[in-house]
Order: sequence, then structure tokens, then C-alpha cells
Amino acid sequence: MTTLVSAFDGFELDAYHAQPTDARHGGLVLIQEIFGVTDHIRELADGFADDGYEVIAPSFYDRQERGFAAGGYDAESVAKGVRYSQAAPWDEVAGDIQAAVAALKGPVNVAGFCWGGTATWLAACRCEGVAAASSFYGRRIPELLDETPKCPTILHFGKTDASIPPEVVEQIRQAHPDLPVYVYDAGHGFVSDRRADYNPDAARLARLRTLQLFQRAGGGRGEH
Repeated sequence: MTTLVSAFDGFELDAYHAQPTDARHGGLVLIQEIFGVTDHIRELADGFADDGYEVIAPSFYDRQERGFAAGGYDAESVAKGVRYSQAAPWDEVAGDIQAAVAALKGPVNVAGFCWGGTATWLAACRCEGVAAASSFYGRRIPELLDETPKCPTILHFGKTDASIPPEVVEQIRQAHPDLPVYVYDAGHGFVSDRRADYNPDAARLARLRTLQLFQRAGGGRGEH
């Protein structure tokens, strides 16, 4: 674990910190789903560390509940996660992400899932020092469509995701036609092996595209 000092208000929030197991290719800010820094997020962080990235996964809800991590995807956990996410305004989230970027030696990439997928879009648009961003099923991106990523950014969505219908994905495409938008034959949360919508083929392909993006943005040029 490590402690970050938010660029928004100076609040100290905790973060899971995973070190690369071999040559370091760069840094990665990994952004949680609405469920907090769960075992799933920690496993993803460890997986990216195995790929050579130093990973920081901030606990964005520490202002509401220190160390919150939902134990599952039941209705109570969903309700609490939604409540906490709605209590985290985007300006605050951007400041927290900026603190995580600043804590890492570059090049620093960002990836996030669900709520974190939108926060990843936010980071690409507002945060300084972000080399590349990979956003997974960011349902609330339409709230920030008038902002434009300042770094290479890719988006991943599930074709059968009931929470992000095709017209929303098309709205994003129309607003930012130059950005790669990948749609998989999968539902919401297809990267998580804890969910009913888990799709291992889609998860592997999206992860491969994410790693390729990071490498093109500077993470594949030897040790950093």
C-alpha cells in the first residue's frame, strides 16, 4: 500500500501498489469499478505488474469509507458503490488521479473499468503526464463528451451491455470519430471472472489491445 495526497484538496487516500516483477516498462494508474479496490482489482494490478508495469490503484472512496471493497456484486454492494461514486465529483476524481500519476515514474498510463472507465476518460482529458489511456465500459462518458483526450486513448464496450446501449456507444463515436472504439460480443464487466458476463476471449483481446497501446505510447522502449 501507498498513500497519495490529492491534487484536488490535499486529502490523503490509500492506494494498492504493485511493483513490476521484471524490467519496468512504465507506470499504470488502475482505476476501480464502483465496488472499490476489490480482490479483482488487486489481481488485475498484479497481472499488469507481471507485464512490467508499476501499478497504483487508488482507493477513491476513502473520503466516504476508508478501504471500501465490496465483497460481491449483490444489490447492497451495488447500491453502496453507486452512492459512493455519486459522492465523488469529477473534479475531485481528477485530482486524485493526478496524485497517482505524480507518484509514478513515466511513462504513466491509465486503465479503468465501469466507473473507472469514465474516470480513465477524465484522466486522458484533464490530467498532466498521462501517456495513454484504456477505458473499459465507461457508462458515464457521455457526461464528459465535450472534453477531448490529450493522449492516445482507446475504448472498450460490450455489445450486449444493457447499461450502455448501442446508441450511447454511437454517440461517443460521433463526438470523437478519431478514437478507436472496440465493441466485443459480451456484456457489462466482461473482464471480471467474478461476474456472470465474464467473457475470457473478449477480456484477453481487450487486454492485448491495451498492452499494445501502452507499448506504442512509450512503454516498450526498454527499461524506464
